[in-house]
Amino acid sequence: MIDHKSMNDHKSMNDHKSMSDHKSMSDHKSMSDFDYQQLDEVIHSRIRLAIMAILISVDEAEFTFLREKVGATDGNLSIHLKKLEEAGYIAAAKQFVAKKPVSTYKLSNKGRKAFEAYVDRLEAMVKRS
Repeated sequence: MIDHKSMNDHKSMNDHKSMSDHKSMSDHKSMSDFDYQQLDEVIHSRIRLAIMAILISVDEAEFTFLREKVGATDGNLSIHLKKLEEAGYIAAAKQFVAKKPVSTYKLSNKGRKAFEAYVDRLEAMVKRS
């Protein structure tokens, strides 16, 4: 048989605990400094962040390599690569190899600086909270 009174007592204790946890979180001075809008919107997308993380660790990468690592469709990956390219964060080179188009991408100096700033800001936000 279920004891509804003890369940209600347990629920109210949990409600109280979560409210007190919330209160203590809001009391932190560092939370008032929390501003997620400091994060670069161009980079702060799951796919674009993955692309940037890959490109910072290699000299260059072919489209097929990025597609495999990121796990995106051709169309979706193309859209995100284009956005990064328009921001000046990556450079694209297109050529034909054995009569097949091959696109390679690499991080620009601007992209490297933007990615490093993104990581620094994210780290600072995590340390403050």
